[in-house]
Amino acid sequence: MSRASSRRPAPSRTVKPKRRPQPKRQRRASILDHALARVPGGEATVKKAAAWGITALVGGAAIAAAGWLGVFGLVGTAMAEGIGSLGFRVAQIEVTGLKRMDANSVYAVALDQRSRAMPLVDLNGTRDRLLEYGWIADARVSRRLPDTLVIDVVERDPAAVWQNNGQLMLIDHKGVLLDEVPAHAIPRLPLVIGEGANAQEPAYQRLIAAAPALRPMVKAATWVGNRRWDLLFQSGETLVLPEGEKAAANALVKFAQMDGTMGLLGKGYARFDLRDPSKLVVRMAPGAAAAPAADDAAPGNAAEGAAPAGQGNETGSVETGSTGVV
Repeated sequence: MSRASSRRPAPSRTVKPKRRPQPKRQRRASILDHALARVPGGEATVKKAAAWGITALVGGAAIAAAGWLGVFGLVGTAMAEGIGSLGFRVAQIEVTGLKRMDANSVYAVALDQRSRAMPLVDLNGTRDRLLEYGWIADARVSRRLPDTLVIDVVERDPAAVWQNNGQLMLIDHKGVLLDEVPAHAIPRLPLVIGEGANAQEPAYQRLIAAAPALRPMVKAATWVGNRRWDLLFQSGETLVLPEGEKAAANALVKFAQMDGTMGLLGKGYARFDLRDPSKLVVRMAPGAAAAPAADDAAPGNAAEGAAPAGQGNETGSVETGSTGVV
């Protein structure tokens, strides 16, 4: 047998057809992609904002941790100034709640810091200095990283004008001094006069509340001898009240009742004295004619020593329970 015939036939090979390259599928746009497309600057802006956010978070944590551990007191201001050099320094001051007070005064207090680095800003000290201003009833001072100091102010409301030794001052309902008032620009507020009258403002408010009908008729209230009130009415008369808050309120209520029934105000009287609550002593204004007694005055109820017509500074009295008038 020949050598050629002894060879085995070579195995057949199956040739696989070549696949045509398929086009790459395009990635479907996500909601995040659409959101990024709407941001000015796109993805770069978002990355930058994220970096700033992380920096602010880390810086804020460092400020809080350092303050809690007392690092600034132990190591000094180097660490705090280092944080400030990263951009955590006071560059803006935002003030809210001001109505009447000068904003420049608030800015001056806010900027009065030993350092503008955010960790070294004394929030409590700034608040305490703000509360020294009469206008400010309360204040909240906070940091808004990286560079803004936020001050929220609650102002007091003026309730009256206090006059003492020729000086006019706005006061609130507790008598706290707010600001000076020029004589040509006195607001339409109650006027309290005399030394210590500002501290008596709460008591005066309670007094006038006892006879609300008289409130619009009162022009001023004078605190006399640090013990009692004289009320001056718009029509020119003065009402002298007794000492003691309760006694003064009762006397004022009696006078309001008498004025309501007999029309005492605007009738030519100069002074009404109720320091003795059992009787009303009156004085006529100079040159004023005596007012006629009420028609239903009973005999004996007419005031003693009634002022004759045409003569002033005469006095008379009437029992507060009667209807007769001088």
